[in-house]
Amino acid sequence: MNNAMQNRVPIKAVQAFEAASRLSSFALAAEELFVTPSAISHQIKLLEEQFGVRLFHRVHRAVVLTDAGRRYAEEVTAAFSRIDMATRELGRTARSDILTVHSTPSFASQWLMPRIARFSAHHPDIDVRLNASHEPTDLLTQGVDIDIRYGMRRLQPAGTMVIPFPPETIVPLCAPELAAGEHPIRSVEDLRHHTLIHSEVCMVSWRDWLRQHRKVQFDISRGPRFDRSFMAISAAVDGMGVLLDSLRLVQRELQTGRLVAPLGLKGPKVHGYTFNVLKAQADLPKIRSFQDWLLAELDKDAN
Repeated sequence: MNNAMQNRVPIKAVQAFEAASRLSSFALAAEELFVTPSAISHQIKLLEEQFGVRLFHRVHRAVVLTDAGRRYAEEVTAAFSRIDMATRELGRTARSDILTVHSTPSFASQWLMPRIARFSAHHPDIDVRLNASHEPTDLLTQGVDIDIRYGMRRLQPAGTMVIPFPPETIVPLCAPELAAGEHPIRSVEDLRHHTLIHSEVCMVSWRDWLRQHRKVQFDISRGPRFDRSFMAISAAVDGMGVLLDSLRLVQRELQTGRLVAPLGLKGPKVHGYTFNVLKAQADLPKIRSFQDWLLAELDKDAN
């Protein structure tokens, strides 16, 4: 017990040594630590006497580390750097929560990204990390708080809360110059003059949509096919053809006039997206805040 007490290093002495070794000056170390140069000298002398090792050569007014002092300074400086880093991290995490959201790529790029700044503005204490991929994530093992999914390809494990999004409407979409061009689109029959773009992940295909218009016969085997809605939307904006997809995903394009809905905004409604979270974490403030915001934004879109 006595040996442990004897070998315990006074933190003030270590702090004084670290500053003096870094600045090569007792006077500058004293200025940094708001003490007198004699206080710095005293603390370092305590270290030297306690361990029987000289840490500095005192040459006139200058101080130069001994070999032992230099080795000790390297370790102490590294330790102080780790303390500084840990303190900064503590300060950051004390002020913020990290919310990790996984989403399908098209919903992330077309709907969530244009709005995420609104959430951050209202919740500056929450740092959002958005990951996007086609494959659903495992909430239990992959460190994700919220998973936004499309379709019902794979069930979530037990203990998951699944909240369906409000229904979305599927309609034909195209660039305005296509809708009003050489073959204007005013009826379903007019589509026969245009290339049909196939968004293969959309829950309503051209075949499904055209069943509602049985008197119209189309060759739907042709036309470009995309396995991501955001790519199909981009192709439609570029005038490649007429796309069948969700109004929810093209709000920006409709607002800016890059796309139009030539046959109107009414169409089949589908429940495509779901909000998935572990029940055990559903009431965490960061998750509840994001869920409330997301559902409010979706309701705003519907009205």
